[in-house]
Formats: sequence, structure tokens, C-alpha cells
Amino acid sequence: MGARKVAVIGGGPGGLYAAVLLKRLDPERDITVWERNAPDDTFGFGVVLSDETLGGIEHADPQVYRALRREFVRWDDIDITHRGRTLTSGGHGFAALGRRTLLRVLHERCRSLGVRLHFRTQAPPAAELAAGHDLVIAADGVHSLTRAAHADVFRPSVTPHRCRYIWLAADFAFHAFRFEIAETEHGVVQLHGYPYARPDPGAEHPDGAGTVIVEMREEVWRRAGLDRCDERESAEWCAKVFADALHGRPLRSNNSAWTVFRTVVNERWSHGRTVLLGDAAHTAHFSIGSGTKLAVEDALALAACLEEHPALPDALAAYEAERRPVVASTQRAARASLAWFEELAEYVGQPPRRFAFNLLTRSRRVTHDNLRLRDPDFVAAVEEEAGVPAGTPPMFTPFRLGGLTLRNRVVVSPMDLYSADGDGTPGDFHLVHLGARALGGAGLVMTEMVCVSPEGRITPGCTGLYAPEHETAWRRVADFVHARSPGTAIGVQLGHSGRKGSTRLMWEGIDQPLPHGNWPVVAPSALPYRPGVNQIPHALTEPELAAVREQFAHSARMAARAGFDLLELHCAHGYLLSGFLSPLTNRRTDAYGGDLAARLRFPLEVFDAVRAVWPAGRPMTVRISATDWAEGGTTAEDSVEIARAFAAHGAAAIDVSTGQVVPDERPDYGRSYQAPFADRIRNRLGVPVITVGAVSSWDDVNSLLLAGRTDLCALARPHLYDPHWTLHAAAEQNYTGPGAAWPLPYRAGSRTPPTGRTDAPKPRLRLG
Repeated sequence: MGARKVAVIGGGPGGLYAAVLLKRLDPERDITVWERNAPDDTFGFGVVLSDETLGGIEHADPQVYRALRREFVRWDDIDITHRGRTLTSGGHGFAALGRRTLLRVLHERCRSLGVRLHFRTQAPPAAELAAGHDLVIAADGVHSLTRAAHADVFRPSVTPHRCRYIWLAADFAFHAFRFEIAETEHGVVQLHGYPYARPDPGAEHPDGAGTVIVEMREEVWRRAGLDRCDERESAEWCAKVFADALHGRPLRSNNSAWTVFRTVVNERWSHGRTVLLGDAAHTAHFSIGSGTKLAVEDALALAACLEEHPALPDALAAYEAERRPVVASTQRAARASLAWFEELAEYVGQPPRRFAFNLLTRSRRVTHDNLRLRDPDFVAAVEEEAGVPAGTPPMFTPFRLGGLTLRNRVVVSPMDLYSADGDGTPGDFHLVHLGARALGGAGLVMTEMVCVSPEGRITPGCTGLYAPEHETAWRRVADFVHARSPGTAIGVQLGHSGRKGSTRLMWEGIDQPLPHGNWPVVAPSALPYRPGVNQIPHALTEPELAAVREQFAHSARMAARAGFDLLELHCAHGYLLSGFLSPLTNRRTDAYGGDLAARLRFPLEVFDAVRAVWPAGRPMTVRISATDWAEGGTTAEDSVEIARAFAAHGAAAIDVSTGQVVPDERPDYGRSYQAPFADRIRNRLGVPVITVGAVSSWDDVNSLLLAGRTDLCALARPHLYDPHWTLHAAAEQNYTGPGAAWPLPYRAGSRTPPTGRTDAPKPRLRLG
């Protein structure tokens, strides 16, 4: 068997447990662990492990599991204290123990198996160890020397975040996981607390013990003078701020220091015979309690892969393939959680139950439906506070958008279909596509981007609203929606392709120039979308800007006559108006370029021109790219100011998308990954928002709405998969109210069809 001689750098839980497992699998293995600190030196106090992780430990090493089980503190509740009120949510299920206790159990198990442990000893460099060992496990933490020494291979990315935090301990056991928010004269400060030792009259801490993490934004930390406080003074300051939560008791420290959390990501986890494990390979913010969990699960996976694959390269490749998706998912949840706490000041004004729900669902791992199963009374109270009628999922509550009332919160997102006749006229395909989605129950159905001029099209298959036949064709679609799906609103999205025009249909080569018949493209500046691939656009002159402005107004007049209920101005995704907003695409030196106010000038002029001709009782929205996902581009903070400007000019809502502005963008994809940008705008400005971007389940929609992160949810791909997505969501939630009325011809299908029987008949008689 391979990996007979193993070196482990770092004596944390992950490295120790890897040593235990590898020795158990092959008692003849020669395994040595190097730990530079003393056996009981440790950062932090308590460790939280999930039932899933404990199950893996139980199957892999029952002896370790039994030793840990004797020490665990278990609890089900989460307490959230905010503005003098504590709300409790139950049914969560946690287990924790002291970090020193965990290390002691693993030390004892290592010694019983014959693993050599070197404490207060710096490990030799990984390259030196690799020369004399079959495998080197680098479990040397977030500041890994191994990772730094081979950065050219591992290619790490270490991202510091915006809060300072400190690990402390209380000499009593909290009865629940406690989040407490303090609004001090310096700013918002939060406490994360949980028990890790049960009360025991004969123990060192007879009332038990609890971990306390105090966290705040960097600027709050400095205003409070904590950058000038020593360890004792910091603990005293925290104990004073959270005196009620601590029952007036002091906090103790253990070489505790204020630090900044850093997210560690590596492009590779192995190099020759060396492999990264735990925080050396990846980190996840403490607010989701996954650091030790991930390290222990890494150890389990690494040991299993070494057992299953005799060749070391194959084993390490299998380990990384197995763990990387799990870690990536956890890191996405952790980033969402830490970002929520970074923006905590935006939420403290929410009603108490909404605030608590928002906190509990911050990572997107706990959802509305999941929380309803855990604690139905808690969710019912949140819904009652939010004005959601009993028995009505949040997504089926009405919403007023300007002068338009939508019967539910679901929007069929604009989707380019590239299926118009060559002259931009929508045809039967558009009637059937949009008509089907309207019949499918959404509150608002949006067209694709409808172009305001022939040269403003993206492709020859894009629709327009600049010729009489276009208006007639669109009126046919709007009339169908209003007649056959009463209660469904239909909106038009107006836009101009800018430098991204004159390209092929998506399935023939997205953003690729036409093989023939290209038309000239225009933009704020003469910068091609892809240098050497796409055309160099003509930079619009001021008279040409005036002409484009009038094209938008002309199309808006036609849209009003066609019967659309809502008009959205497309200022996102790198098309013409978006091109003015981004500093990456707008290099003008006249009044339409420069700082953000100047870059906003032309899009606002277009908005005003359209608003002037669009009927006063019908709302206008604006779609923006809230970030370019690229260095030097539009930032999240810029997007707040962009939204503020459009709202001041009369936008009824901001439709918040991201990216697609420059080809070298690096989006941070994931479930509901664009929602935080809409959330920031909504809660900072009080402006209604539409969230879009990988929102795929009705559970996500309900969660985002009830937490107050959005007002409407726009879904694209789910509506391509299922035109009746909204009605099916209602059926799956047993909802039959006015927010999702089935069309009369379809009412017989409003229940989930029965499926074939999958269970075998039970025996009628058992003998013996």
C-alpha cells in the first residue's frame, strides 16, 4: 500500500485526525505530527460539529466518536437579541465541545495507535520532508508556511474582509446559540455566543463555559479605540457592552487578539507528495461554524481516497475532486454570511421578527421552507408581522409598483430569444412564448430587450419597436395576455445594443461578429467588446446622442400604444446605456464621461425622455449591472448611487443584475448570487428592487422576500424549463388563493398528477 511513511505539518484537529485515520487503516504506517505550539495552546475555545460530520467520525473511528460524545454539549435553540428584545427559533440541533478537549482526545488516540507527536517543534519544510516521506500533509493553518513556500504551484488567493473580531470565553454555558446586536455610540457591534462545556460542580468552570466572538466593522473598531487596547482591556470592553448577555460576568481570553478574517482559496491542493488540508487549503467564516468541520471532513476524504487509490497522484486527485465542490459550496455560504454581518448596520432598522428571520437565512443554507419545518410557530410569527395572510406563501402576496398592482412577486425575466423576423418583428413564437408564461401564473411577464433602432439590435433575430408593424405585432401579444390571463401584467424592456451589436444568434456563436451583413456599431467610446474580434465602435457625438434619445422616446410611445403595463430601461450588461455607466467602457472627456455623475448623465437623459412620453399611471423600472466583476469597473457602492439617481428621476423599482459588461469578468457564481446587490440597494435607499440571478426555487423566492432582501424575484431559466413554474409552485405549496389563479381551461390540472406506485405491497402475514 502507498504512503507508508507520512509527515503531518500542524497539530490541529484536521492534521491529528488524518494521522489517526491513516494509522488505523494501516497500523504499519510510520506517521509523525509536528506542532510548533504546546499541546494545550489553541486559538479560540469551543468547536461546533454537525451531525453529518459526527456520523462520519462514528463510522471511521468509533473510539474517537465515543470519547467526543461524552464531552458534547447539545442544544436546539438560537436566541437573537436585538434592541432589547430576544426572539428564539428552535429545532436547529447543534453539538459543541472545548477545542482543548477535542485536541486532548485526538492526542490520546494518536498515542494509543503509535503516531509520534512532536510539540513545540517547527516542522522541517515540506520539500525537505517530501524527500524522506511518501506523503506530506500540510495542515498548518490559515497562515500556512507550506502554502507560501509553494505559492507558484498552489496559486493561493487570500482575501481579507472588513470586520475585526476576537475570540473570548465566558465562565458559564449559554443555553442556546446566541446572537446579540449592540448599537453603540461608535457603531454596530455583534456577539456570537454558544456553550462548549456543560455545568459541572467539580470542573474547572462549575457553571460550564461558552465561546464568545465579538465582531464589528473596522471603522467601528477604530472609533471605539480598540486598536489601542491590550488583551485585558479588549475583554473588559466587550464584557461591558454585552453585560446583559453575560449576566454581568467578565470575559476571559487566551492570547486573544483582534484579527481580520481571511478567505483562503487555492487553485491546486497538492504538489508532488505534499497535500493541503483544512485552513491551509481553504477557510470558511466562523459565523457558519465550518472551519473544524471542513478540516475533519478533509481528513476523512483524504484517508478514504488513499485507501481506494494505490497510486498517490490518483489518490490526491480524487481527494481534491471529491472535496473541492463541497468546500466551494460551503465557502459561498460563508461569504454570504460574513457579508451579511459586514452590512449589519443596514438591517438593524428592520422589524424584530423580520430581522431575526433575515439573520437566520443569511447564508442561504437555512431557507423559509427549511425553517418552517424546524420551527413553524416562529415562521408564522414572522409572516404575521410582515402582513402575509395566513396560509399564503410570501411569493403570492400582491405588490404595488407605481400605479400597477401585481398579484404576486414572480417576474418572468427578460430573455433574449433571437427569433424575430429579419426586420425585427415579433411573430408567433413570441406570442406563444410570452403567452404561455402569462398563463403560467407569474405576476409580471417581461419581453426580451426590444431594440429602439435597426442598428441598435444585438443580432438579426432581435425584436424592435421602431416600425409600425412592430407596434401591431406587440399589441397582439399584449392583448392576448390581458384577455387570456387576467391579472398578469406584461412589461417591455427597451434597449440599444451599443458595441455588443451586429453579432450572431446566440447558438451560432454568442458575441461573435456576423459572417456577412454587419452593420456599424456605436458606443460611448471607441472600445471594441473584444479587441481583434468585435468591431471598433463609433464614439457617439452629442447630436448623435440626441438622436438616440429620441429613438428611445419614439419606441416608448409605440410601447404605450401597444398596451404594455410597464416599461423597463435596459442599462445593464454592457449594452449602450450600460456602456456609459461603467468606467471600463466610458473613456469620454466631455460632459458625458469622467466621474460617476457625468457617466450617469446620458442614461438619465434617456430615462427622462422616456418618462416624459410614457403614461403617468404606468411604472418605469431600470435594469442595472450592479458590478462589472472586473478590476476598475462599476462597484457595489457605485450601484447604490446609480440606483439613487434613477429613483430620484422617477424609477418605480431597480432591476438588479450584474456583469456582462466586459469579457474578462470574473463573476462569483452561486445560488442567488446577485441577491446581495439588490439587498444593499433596497435596505440602504428604501427603493423597491427586483432580484435576478440563479433564483431557481420557490423556497428561495419566499426566503428573499420574507427577509426583506427584495420586493420581486425575476426568474429566467426556470421559466424556460417550465412555463407554468408559478402555478406549479403554488400547487406544491398547497396554495389556491388569488395570487396564483389557474386559467379556467387549465383548472383541472391544478393538482400534482399521481405517479406510478413505487412501494411493494406489504406482506399480509409474517411467520416466525
